Amino acid sequence: MFQSFAAPPPGTGARERVLRVRAAMARGGLDALVVPRADEHQGEYVPACAERLAWLTGFTGSAGLAVLARAAGALFVDGRYVTQAPRQIDTAIFEVMRTPSAKIEDWLGTNLKRGAVVGVDARLISANMAEELGTALAHRGMRLKLMRHNLVDRVWGRARPAPPTGEVVVHPLKYAGKPAQEKLEELQAALRADGQDAVILTLPDSIAWLFNIRGSDVAHTPVALAFAFVPANGRPDLFLAATKLGPEARRHLAGLGNVREPAALERRLAALKATRKTIRLDPNTAAVAFFRRLAGGKARIKRAPDPCLVPKARKNPVEIKGAQIAHRRDGAAIVRHLAWLDRQAARGELDEIAVVRELEAMRSATQALKEIAFDTICGAGANGAIVHYRVTTASNRKLKPGELLLIDSGAQYLEGTTDVTRTIAIGEPTRQMQERFTLVLKGHIAMATARFPKGTRGIELDAFARRALWQAGLDFDHGTGHGVGSYLAVHEGPQTISRRGMAVLEPGMIVSNEPGYYQEGAYGIRIENLLLVKEGEMLPGGEREMLSFETLTLAPIDRRLVLADCLAREERDWLNCYHARVAGALAPELAPEDRAWLARATAPIGAD
Repeated sequence: MFQSFAAPPPGTGARERVLRVRAAMARGGLDALVVPRADEHQGEYVPACAERLAWLTGFTGSAGLAVLARAAGALFVDGRYVTQAPRQIDTAIFEVMRTPSAKIEDWLGTNLKRGAVVGVDARLISANMAEELGTALAHRGMRLKLMRHNLVDRVWGRARPAPPTGEVVVHPLKYAGKPAQEKLEELQAALRADGQDAVILTLPDSIAWLFNIRGSDVAHTPVALAFAFVPANGRPDLFLAATKLGPEARRHLAGLGNVREPAALERRLAALKATRKTIRLDPNTAAVAFFRRLAGGKARIKRAPDPCLVPKARKNPVEIKGAQIAHRRDGAAIVRHLAWLDRQAARGELDEIAVVRELEAMRSATQALKEIAFDTICGAGANGAIVHYRVTTASNRKLKPGELLLIDSGAQYLEGTTDVTRTIAIGEPTRQMQERFTLVLKGHIAMATARFPKGTRGIELDAFARRALWQAGLDFDHGTGHGVGSYLAVHEGPQTISRRGMAVLEPGMIVSNEPGYYQEGAYGIRIENLLLVKEGEMLPGGEREMLSFETLTLAPIDRRLVLADCLAREERDWLNCYHARVAGALAPELAPEDRAWLARATAPIGAD
């Protein structure tokens, strides 16, 4: 299995750990400590040795931040985790605060006095966030102390897991689509055009993409934890433990640059500080520690986005073809799983863990699965209302007739990364379930069929997926879509479709389309496909080129939950065309029994 179902008791050891951390804070003269869920690379997914937030609080979500004061504590999470967090932490120690409406500085202003000192590890907070928080605290008469050491690590001590040592492998050109040398040359040309002497790269997926390598330092995301220094002219330096390199990877990287031990990065930064070079750093993704180490010398810092972000997000033709292959393979595995689920669920013996295990087995049977893209979200009944629910032996729930089952899963193949969510009726759904599902489906279709001019940002499309829900007085508290990598991170920037989606959507980008509805304590609904942004075209009678989406995901949408008479004719046509495409693409991949199931699951739907 690629995931564990172990279930530590909620807030295990939190009280004793908090007491020890508070004692360390007192010795260090701190009135409060900020503990982000982050590592030195500022990535979303972190190795076990960087799970400081989970160690301190018991919260295992992929995004969050704790603030621990001498006599109070708070855990800040977004809308995805407001249900999950209270179940995992000791709420007598940490109160759950919902972002973005809840502000860290406001909580600190309420719980601390003027003159208070708030500490944070400078390696674990981005420059922009550190500056914003520092300014906000200064207005309240407090000071943010950027620390070179980590108090949690000191208390964690020898029990803290060792840093990862996963092997680095070469990502073949037949999947990458462009040689690493060509990518480096294009990046260096861009640096010269911008008048910059070098860039420091801190995001592992940017480095993996740029050098055409993959790793296994982080669960489910094939990256190696590394930093890179790329000059505008000359050979780049890759700061990566040599013990992670086999002969092939060593030869590959030797042709591109110099591999140096991670400890050498400190010496490189010290040397750069004494030069008059202009060094590019991304204040949104690079830790503030980098800015502090270069500040005060002759070097000039150019604050600009990571130059790999947009080129990485714009998939080349080989990567696009790979994504299509991956989704066809993955779609066949999903159909086999859904057919199996339909046959087995009626017996009343299945539980969430069994469903996850069987899905993983179906994907593994393809002989192409490298990893799952994330821990599968498989929520039956009320568990489906927990947006990022992860089933454990403690929470495992039986599938019961009359309930909904939400399955959000993804796979890592050499050709590409998949992410798909389906909501399944177990037995006979209620009318309300069907009504809510149909509203979510209408939003999903609105996004899938959207046309938009060049320069459109995700924030401008987000409402497409919400309009039908809004008309009924409903909404969902997560983004509509996130970027997806090419055998890389399942959450990839800069593109998103959300209320904060400021990046322009460009041809070749892949985004998810996943509106939902969640009735706490009852059920959850989400329908997710991945979309490819297509090249612009002139429409008949139009005056501007319009971009559009191609749906990559191939998997049937549960017709039992669709109220056909609540769909417009164009919406029914889309669903029928999509199902016809799914059936045409996947039927040849299936055994007769599963092929017959697919034919029934994709039969045309019409108004009654």
